[in-house]
Amino acid sequence: MEKLIISSNSFTPGIILDHEANVYAIKGESRPQDALDFYGQVIAWMNDFSEHMVSSPGTKAPVVFDFNFEYFNSGSAKCILDVCKILARLRANNIETRVRWYHDREDTDMLEAGNEMSQIVKFPFEYVETEPDQD
Repeated sequence: MEKLIISSNSFTPGIILDHEANVYAIKGESRPQDALDFYGQVIAWMNDFSEHMVSSPGTKAPVVFDFNFEYFNSGSAKCILDVCKILARLRANNIETRVRWYHDREDTDMLEAGNEMSQIVKFPFEYVETEPDQD
């Protein structure tokens, strides 16, 4: 599988989806003008990855997906949830899958967003508390 790497900018997060290196991460601010357009390639990659993982025989490395958002808008939330649903599908197919949801220690909204996503997809996330940025 080809890896998908997207550099971050002021409106979109950095994304690394690299099956060979076993690195899966989205980090930064997510407020693209068209979230479906931006995340479409991510969701397509994740669907292909899921099919590959489910159909490949043999032992697989655990899938650990890091979500590390400073902020995401409502359009992004739906797409992020779609990614979480694909991860839940992997888990349902007995592929060890973990989600690490990073949140600033003082950002209870981001923690709550992770809790809501976890409840919707029906599997527990790991919550990683980070220190607030010092400006």
